[in-house]
Amino acid sequence: MAPANSAGYYSDAMSPSRISTTLGPGEVATILDSVADGVFTVDKDFAITSFNRAAETITGFSAAEAVGEKCYNVFRASACQTECLLNECVRRGGPITGLEMTILNRRNDEVPISVSTAVLRNRDGEIIGGVGTFRDLTAVESLRREVRRRYSFHDMLSKNPRMQEIFDLIPDIAASTATVLIQGETGTGKEPLAHAIHNKSLRCNETFIKVNCGALPDPLLESELFGHVAGAFTDARTDRKGRFELANKGTIFLDEIGDTSPAMQVKLLRVLQEGLFEPVGSSQTRSTDVRVIAATHRDLKDLMAKGEFRTDLYYRINTVMVDLPPLRERREDIPLLVEHFIERFNELTGKRVRIVGHEAMKALMRYHWPGNVRELEHAVEHAFILVKDSTIHVDHIPEELTRSSESAMSTESMRIARASSMAQAERHIIENALSRHRWNRADACRELGMSRSTLWRKMRRLGISTE
Repeated sequence: MAPANSAGYYSDAMSPSRISTTLGPGEVATILDSVADGVFTVDKDFAITSFNRAAETITGFSAAEAVGEKCYNVFRASACQTECLLNECVRRGGPITGLEMTILNRRNDEVPISVSTAVLRNRDGEIIGGVGTFRDLTAVESLRREVRRRYSFHDMLSKNPRMQEIFDLIPDIAASTATVLIQGETGTGKEPLAHAIHNKSLRCNETFIKVNCGALPDPLLESELFGHVAGAFTDARTDRKGRFELANKGTIFLDEIGDTSPAMQVKLLRVLQEGLFEPVGSSQTRSTDVRVIAATHRDLKDLMAKGEFRTDLYYRINTVMVDLPPLRERREDIPLLVEHFIERFNELTGKRVRIVGHEAMKALMRYHWPGNVRELEHAVEHAFILVKDSTIHVDHIPEELTRSSESAMSTESMRIARASSMAQAERHIIENALSRHRWNRADACRELGMSRSTLWRKMRRLGISTE
């Protein structure tokens, strides 16, 4: 809300024709004091010229203390010195609405607010200052923190019932020494889950080491896992410890274990069963005490049936199995994850993105997400490159997402249209048969080749009168 009085000034957010000039200053002050949001005005030098009752409550400063002071001395927000919103209004030539920031109140406590600003002009259109409205978001922030606390586990966020069951199981899994197998599509969060298990375990103060088994050929993977001695192969000039030795007393995460060769699986089986291994080029056996968490995006049972994965290794790593659902099966998490990524990229980029537009969110909710949570994060990062204000719009998200969403909707529309056409055709056939037999259902049933109960059910479903 912008102030207006008999002097006839108005903000860019208001039309002069809508402002009554019959109100006196006292009446304007009364109206502004009844508003729940804080309202203040400044002159061209950014000195505060009015300060309503809600502004006093939120900031802790009285109107007598605030009026005459520079606005940045009262609000003391970081944006006041670097990105003054009123200056930005002048540059844009229009109001700014709904930006979130943090100010310091009189007790130097941080107060989250949502602020909107507009340039203030006189009747001749000359800029004479600015007007701002702001709302205390303390309760909103408390609610957000409560939602995060309720639906988060370490670096994972979900309100999906299946994911909540997994979160509930993690402390019990972590307390054991059993080998864990995490199954899930690429990007579902297998590594964060492995970290969560390690961080809740008795080994949490020891090393957590990740190895991507699918990224290296066998000779390099063997050296990476078990180390090598000098002279084991070309360029092996010194001894090198492997990941199993470096992870001793801690946890090793074998990502994409389904991509290992049968020969490598034999060596992994030995170290999992006995804790023993030999570095490449050495005949000396070494031991390690390590918790193993394995992960794969592949169907290991299918690989076993094809002879590509050892049955004994499967049952050795599958002491405890966790199956992560894909994002398309937990779409209720998309808004929660988007908000999380927006906060992260706001911190990284210094932008003040607040919301996702309705059409953009619809596209995100419709998309099938083959890359799962990781792909969603990249989509939000892409939007941050293009977004200029506080809202992510549909043209900010990757084009393939919107194309796929439209295609999915077109397919669904075609399915519905086909179903509708079939229903109309079926209704036409049944009505014609009933009409030919003067609505004698027994005769119509004989013609249609269906029982009376089937005919009755179809008539009800298709809306054909049963009277």
